[in-house]
Amino acid sequence: MQPFFFSFLFGAELPQAQQGASITSSLLMMGLFFLAFWFLMIAPQRKRQKAQKEMIAALKVGDEIITSSGFLASIVQVKEDRLVIKTGDAKLEIYKQFVQSVHHHK
Repeated sequence: MQPFFFSFLFGAELPQAQQGASITSSLLMMGLFFLAFWFLMIAPQRKRQKAQKEMIAALKVGDEIITSSGFLASIVQVKEDRLVIKTGDAKLEIYKQFVQSVHHHK
């Protein structure tokens, strides 16, 4: 008698009693893989997105930020979906989604 793995791999027919067990075990394995994928990939990504949204919602005039392109700037004006920032002597208008983090002085 062939082991389950090889018969599943090569498509060999199993006796009727083993076919029901193989379907159940296959569904169980797929469910376990989905749960592992969820906890290792999707849940942490959602947590990061939530933290990013909270950080962007809390931005205010005077905060120093680091943009995704690496600029260190101060917020001059907060608009609905954009920020006016000052870096050096220049003022720039950027979308809020490009704020990487808030820079905290130490």
